[in-house]
Amino acid sequence: MSFDVEKIRADFPILSRQVNGRPLVYLDNGASAQKPRVVIDAITRAYEAEYANVHRGLHFLSNLATENYERVRAIIARFLNAPREDEVIFTSGATEGINLVSYGWAAPRLGPGDEIVLSVLEHHANIVPWHFLRERQGVALKWVEPEPDGSLPPEKVLAAVGPRTRLIAVTHMSNVTGTVVDVGAIARATDVPVLADGSQAAVHMPVDLSTLGVDFYCITGHKLYGPSGSGAIWIRAERQAEMRPFMGGGDMIRTVTRDGVDYADPPLRFEAGTPGIANQIGLGAALEYLMALGMENIAAHERDLRDYARERLRSLNWLSVQGDAAEKGAIFSMTMQGAHAHDISTILDKRGIAVRAGTHCAMPLLDFFGLSATARASFAMYNTRAEVDALVDGLSFCRELFA
Repeated sequence: MSFDVEKIRADFPILSRQVNGRPLVYLDNGASAQKPRVVIDAITRAYEAEYANVHRGLHFLSNLATENYERVRAIIARFLNAPREDEVIFTSGATEGINLVSYGWAAPRLGPGDEIVLSVLEHHANIVPWHFLRERQGVALKWVEPEPDGSLPPEKVLAAVGPRTRLIAVTHMSNVTGTVVDVGAIARATDVPVLADGSQAAVHMPVDLSTLGVDFYCITGHKLYGPSGSGAIWIRAERQAEMRPFMGGGDMIRTVTRDGVDYADPPLRFEAGTPGIANQIGLGAALEYLMALGMENIAAHERDLRDYARERLRSLNWLSVQGDAAEKGAIFSMTMQGAHAHDISTILDKRGIAVRAGTHCAMPLLDFFGLSATARASFAMYNTRAEVDALVDGLSFCRELFA
């Protein structure tokens, strides 16, 4: 099918608004993406006409809500081409998913001197849970640095694996540089379990868990054009069998007595309490929207944006772009001599252009680049070449102010 970006933009109500008297140019998609009308409508319908708690009731609304909620598990499995639907565990986002692995799988299995291999590209969500194990259980963290261009060759990660390595935790796409990491090549070359953070990658490229070879793969709904507070982690059944529950409460048990607990089978075993029902239903609507457009079509459009933005930004000899790996998404972190990243962001905002400034929850990577902050422009499927031009014009205006 053809990819009609203007038609797609019309599906997102917020993109028609103005900011500071100018058309909104939303380039903060790496932090959170905007929502299409189908998602907004799905959430509204879930609350207006179909709401009840799930799993527990026998009445019409509870059965309807349960059906709508549980069908999302199959949608996520289809979106990721997961081998089994029951390997999909609902979470509030990637952060909860990674913490589930840390508390439920790693904590009972790792002790002093055991190692977790991490890359310097990681988001804090794929760092801090492992620091918990370092602080509390004496687990060692082994860090793998990227190449100067921001790339992370699989062989470099594999070289860090030793006899005490118990887990490799690595991003599939950097939220700072857009670097795509070949997590499949890593997973297929080692028997060490691999956790891949798919928060960025799953939005911008097809993911096929049936061939990727990883053991854990997390996604977060708010970056996938879905609601905040929605997400999932895919955990291979063999790994689920090795896990203890992370949280205890309703829905994750069969029976509770004064003397003990009989846990439910996965995935419910790892889904305690009343879930974000409407949020997950909204995520399902977002993923069906993406699949109807075709992830290959989205990826091709974004590659065009990436290449055009890369060409235009390279022409600005006073601008530095951090990390320019050949395999990367349309994410650009920038610095300008004489202008702080916060100044750049503020000036662009006055022109209706939304970018992010700061460390992007990736302090080790910023430290690797020798920086305290960058301004980041992150593109999505609804962005256009004209918006690349608007960004470049805005950066040029900023340069004039600080020259």
